[in-house]
Amino acid sequence: MKYDLETFRGDLFGGITSTVVALPVALGFGIASGMGAAAGLHGAIAVGFFASVFGGTRTQISGPTAPTTIIMAVIITSHTSNLAEALTVVVLSGLVQILLGISRLGRFAAYTPYVVVSGFMSGIGIIIVLVQMLPALGASTVPGEAVEAVAALPSALRGLNPDALAIAVVTLATAFFWPKRLERFAPGLLAALVAGTLLGALWLDSAPVIGPIPAGLPELQIPLLSPALLLDLLQPALILALLNSVDSLLTAMIADSMTGTRHNPNRELVGQGIANTVAGLFGALPGAGSAPGTATNIRAGGATPVSGVLRAGLLLALLLGFGRLVEPIPLAALAAVLIKVGWDIVDWRLIARARHLRREHLIVMLTVLALTVFVDLVTAVAIGLIAGGMVHARQLERLELDSVVSTPLLDRTLLGPHGEEEESAFAARAGLVALRGSLTVASSHKLADAIGPEIRDHEIVIFDFSGAAYIDDSAAMVIEQLIDIGEAAGTSCIVAGLHGAAAQTLNSLHCLRSIPEEHIVETREDARRLAERMLREKDGGTA
Repeated sequence: MKYDLETFRGDLFGGITSTVVALPVALGFGIASGMGAAAGLHGAIAVGFFASVFGGTRTQISGPTAPTTIIMAVIITSHTSNLAEALTVVVLSGLVQILLGISRLGRFAAYTPYVVVSGFMSGIGIIIVLVQMLPALGASTVPGEAVEAVAALPSALRGLNPDALAIAVVTLATAFFWPKRLERFAPGLLAALVAGTLLGALWLDSAPVIGPIPAGLPELQIPLLSPALLLDLLQPALILALLNSVDSLLTAMIADSMTGTRHNPNRELVGQGIANTVAGLFGALPGAGSAPGTATNIRAGGATPVSGVLRAGLLLALLLGFGRLVEPIPLAALAAVLIKVGWDIVDWRLIARARHLRREHLIVMLTVLALTVFVDLVTAVAIGLIAGGMVHARQLERLELDSVVSTPLLDRTLLGPHGEEEESAFAARAGLVALRGSLTVASSHKLADAIGPEIRDHEIVIFDFSGAAYIDDSAAMVIEQLIDIGEAAGTSCIVAGLHGAAAQTLNSLHCLRSIPEEHIVETREDARRLAERMLREKDGGTA
């Protein structure tokens, strides 16, 4: 791509606009995570810069996101005993992302079922709304725990700070009702934050504020390297890496749809991994691709990674030179901004169509949503992926079994009506089992139940693999089981049309070792003639 002055102009506008969008969100996410407002800004700078430089999506803007914020809050409160351990989790998660990218597994992270992603994101949105209700009332935040936040609401209402509530209401109203025609001049979230801040600075000055933010660059944080501790921290690190990877790749797909380009998923994971590793080393909040920031960047003209680098540079300049400007921002204003963010994260589109979903998909979505809100994110993601995989396997089972044809072959078809008695002419001593498409573990169990009894009813069974494109190890072992069922019942087996990947799997596992070599033929017609000859020999006739 040719880089000229016009391209730079678009990147500059994209960087400036996405900076304006990122500022209030980064501050709010930093506080909501329990790491502090400065950690949110540091994360927006570190993740945004390194993901833009090393990532595989030209227009993606990265930084702290809602899922990252909530899971970091959970990690800090439930999986680690201090901030140093939490930052070690961040470093480990970044290294895992790098390994995923190097292993070329990036494209598989995008295969997470949409109902799992939807339930998780909706749960995250609900958590943000519930948790941020406390600072909106003037109370202290309960990081990342929706149940505890709800339990603390009665106490917060008894100690209500009227100034904080008024600031939150004005800020939230501005965010919801900001005219779309003015978005090109000032994003609604920024306008809402300015409105709430001015209200607090000029009139309602008893509401809690952000307070002092450390000036200068953050110090290097050496991760804890105890083998036993690393093993304990690996599980939350894997979950954090998976969530950030899926979040980033889904955002990259959004960027592709808006620009008509294609991202490199493996390079994107490497870039995101480097970014989060650096974030963990400098005490910053980790992050991923941000859909709102990316969309804003593209609409403002951003077309290359330069826009992301410029955004990180502008945030760094703000941190170094103008940090005092954000100190008087009321916490209630930031809470209102995050409540709007949480509201927008809830997947209202799918919820509105919930009654049209398949029952099993609806159950998965609601299960993930409930576990996210009432249990924890790690459990929600783990069970969601397992449940989503089971639903997918059930669908595959139906599709694969529909492609298996079991047909009795009448003696009249094989031997002809001449010289046959009337009752034997309509007998079906031979059967055909045609295996088509792919056969995997999803259908293997039902395959034995469905075909096994029919094999016992015939003297000869033809297994036709001419339409089989792929057979996995589980299905191959079931086919061997079907052959054994036939042998135990005195049924002779013929194999036809075995080729390609199906042949490789069956032969490598020696699943056909009990089949005589002369009973393995090239085509279904060859198998039919062989079956005819075998039946005539049994009848004492001639071929």
